Amino acid sequence: MSPFALFIFLSSLATGTTITLASYHWLLAWIGLEINTLAIIPLMTKYPHPRAIEAATKYFLTQAAASALILFSTMINSWTFGEWDIMLTSSTMTTPISIALLMKLGLAPLHFWMPEVLQGIPLSTGLILSTWQKIAPLVILLQVSKTCNLNLMIVIGFISIIVGGWGGINQTQLRKIMAFSSIGHLGWMIIILKFNPDLTLFNFILYIIMTSAMFFILLLLNSTKLSQLSTSWTKTPTVTSSSMLVLLSLGGLPPLTGFAPKLLISMELIKQNSSVLAGSILLASLLALYFYIRLTYVMTLTLAPNSSTSTTIWHFTSTLPTISITVMMALFLLPISSTIMMLL
Repeated sequence: MSPFALFIFLSSLATGTTITLASYHWLLAWIGLEINTLAIIPLMTKYPHPRAIEAATKYFLTQAAASALILFSTMINSWTFGEWDIMLTSSTMTTPISIALLMKLGLAPLHFWMPEVLQGIPLSTGLILSTWQKIAPLVILLQVSKTCNLNLMIVIGFISIIVGGWGGINQTQLRKIMAFSSIGHLGWMIIILKFNPDLTLFNFILYIIMTSAMFFILLLLNSTKLSQLSTSWTKTPTVTSSSMLVLLSLGGLPPLTGFAPKLLISMELIKQNSSVLAGSILLASLLALYFYIRLTYVMTLTLAPNSSTSTTIWHFTSTLPTISITVMMALFLLPISSTIMMLL
């Protein structure tokens, strides 16, 4: 893909998200979501492989169905209120809009497209799909959170945490593992959405940082399979050590960054007299923790039968500052998490 075309598509992604973030009108928000969808499809198919074409088709059909549901629901809502203001959304119409946005985010049981699409696209596009593409739908959900159905959010969030953990256990493809990891993390955000939207935003920011760090490491190692990670120690011991800690941070182990949202969400649920729900999601998240630890085991304790003779790539990469910053943030933000919450 030419640099000019790449610039056009990336700027279209930024424009679509900005339009959605800046809009108070449902039609403008919908237009921003559509620009986002159309801009990422050429990035998915920049390597014209049958799997990439299949992934782009699945993504387009799913996003188009969700967008149609949003458009029809907001039209009915505008007939009721006489205007298109996002903040004037009835509780009846918020339910189909929420379901459509959850489908765009890829939460269970509407997650069927997410692992397959992420598996069929390059790692760089997978990074955009797992982070940037989730900003616009989640911000709209935050705006309509006051009229969301509490039971719907709890049920979908709990199912997503279970599916995100259970689906990743038997996977050997790293992109599918990251897809199920995304589903599990978004489940935590949706469960707390109705109780404390600021905590959802805080969790989302940390999720973007940790997921970006992991994708940057996979891009550096050029690894898409679990078996390819076993050779990483001989090539890049520093990156391997960092990636092990990032994986444990994604799993939510203290004293790493990923522990902060799980701790704060559990405390908020207990404060809201939902101790049983807090205990249930903590138990369900142990499934995800299992496959994160399995990944760290393969990376650090499994050695390839022969040593790699290739030169180390840690010292000779132009992306070193980006990887260093994201990894540091993914590991050491726990002490200042309360400060970040105060800023939100």
